[in-house]
Amino acid sequence: MTQGPLTLVRMTSRAATRPVGTVTRGTTNPNRLRRMDRWIAAAHGTHLRRAADPVAVDLGYGAAPWTAVELLARLRTIAPRARVVGVEIEPARVAAARPYERDGLAFRHGGFEIPLPQRPHLIRAANVLRQYDEDEVAAVWERLCARLAPATPHSPGGLLVEGTCDEIGRRHVWVALGPEGPRTVTFATRLGSLERPSDLAERLPKTLIHRNVPGEPVHAFLRDFDRAWAAAAPYASYGARQRWIRAVRDLAADWPVTDGPVRWRQGEVTVRWAALAPRI
Repeated sequence: MTQGPLTLVRMTSRAATRPVGTVTRGTTNPNRLRRMDRWIAAAHGTHLRRAADPVAVDLGYGAAPWTAVELLARLRTIAPRARVVGVEIEPARVAAARPYERDGLAFRHGGFEIPLPQRPHLIRAANVLRQYDEDEVAAVWERLCARLAPATPHSPGGLLVEGTCDEIGRRHVWVALGPEGPRTVTFATRLGSLERPSDLAERLPKTLIHRNVPGEPVHAFLRDFDRAWAAAAPYASYGARQRWIRAVRDLAADWPVTDGPVRWRQGEVTVRWAALAPRI
């Protein structure tokens, strides 16, 4: 039986008290996750603000704590009571981050078990699952979603945001999941660096990156997005933002786009997960 990352799901009793997961490369850069953070603030800010004790987890923050520090600052602009806990499976990284602890920011040794006494309202896992096999992702998602704050009549519950970006955060694709499972997929980019929307394919999260082949929904989506982008070429004279907005508006005629021009102006588009989910 294959070992390694599969211990995420099938743990022996001897290892039951160990953090669940494997060590990532730890590569990180300041401001790398700004696009994801802006989207979280817009999409989930109201629910964080209404929570009595809003807790967010930066899972697998890496060799330096910059992303956790930045997440706290960004969340507190829309939810002043928000707290962030950085969770890392490598003890040395936790020790190195401890000097950065302050009010609302802490660091813990752990993995996908999320070693907190309460269920968090947000788990952000950026560039964490890229090293795992595609067939492991569903079990990891299930485990993390089970740790989220539950849905109530007045709240959709906690949010898991899992995705991948390039080294300086120009291109990013992530899946948003609630306690019930995946909800949406968001594509975000610095428009000035984009030649065509399908350039984002290299940043698809693990569950989708090997599905960008003919016959799969995500391949059809990116194909249609490129066609809409080409058709919107006349708008390029007004700038890349106007071209993107026009392309997304045309794309929305055939795909279940869930956001609007306010987000499109940021170089984003969000689509329902069911439309892009891999075919069995």
